[in-house]
Amino acid sequence: MKPALFASDLHLAPSRPGTAAAFHAWARGPAREAGSVRILGDLFDTWIGDEGIDEPFAAAVIESLRSIADAGVELGVMRGNRDFLLGTRFAQAARATLLPERAVVDAGGVPTLILHGDELCTDDVAYQRYRAWTRDPVRQRRFLALPWPVRRAVAAWARRRSRQATRNKPDSIMDVNAQAVARAFRDAGTIRMVHGHTHRPASHRHDVDGRPCERHVLSDWRDRATWLEAGTDGIRPRELSP
Repeated sequence: MKPALFASDLHLAPSRPGTAAAFHAWARGPAREAGSVRILGDLFDTWIGDEGIDEPFAAAVIESLRSIADAGVELGVMRGNRDFLLGTRFAQAARATLLPERAVVDAGGVPTLILHGDELCTDDVAYQRYRAWTRDPVRQRRFLALPWPVRRAVAAWARRRSRQATRNKPDSIMDVNAQAVARAFRDAGTIRMVHGHTHRPASHRHDVDGRPCERHVLSDWRDRATWLEAGTDGIRPRELSP
């Protein structure tokens, strides 16, 4: 059985050529040899609408994604907090399935809950308010109706504000909340979870109502590809430098 691959927080952008090179190398190699590839949010550092598929950088990323799907690999992409505006035009161009915010998938014979992970950071109340505001369909439609240059300017302003706010927050509130994690396990009925967002790669053990559960946190990408590979013999981290 071919393995299931999970990645998150690639934050692909023209300003990060090393990470982009790692992504294309990963897409040409390990990703094409997998049974499934699921990217759990923040594929792009910023995404302000599907018109972006025609820009050269995004077009190259989409071509690499399409090559994974064309190799017969099940390809899924989840929206993250940086690219929550990924839409159907992007998915069609990449030949990928846009995944819901939470899904349960088979990974090496183990039902596994996958999610981006930001909704688990409930101690960061200000971020959760922002998250709810940006996920509102009416606000999204209004933003997407703006001219492209205006959207670029708004996104740049929002990123500056986000960096400033992050610098002023204690690390503890930007990690997941234990009660939110337990609730997610209960709701899904699984004993394994994989998520990203926090940039704190690790494997954790939880006791949820007497059930031993495992939670695997994906790494962000910085000039190398990092992912989790799940097979019948378990789940393990992998890494590739271009």
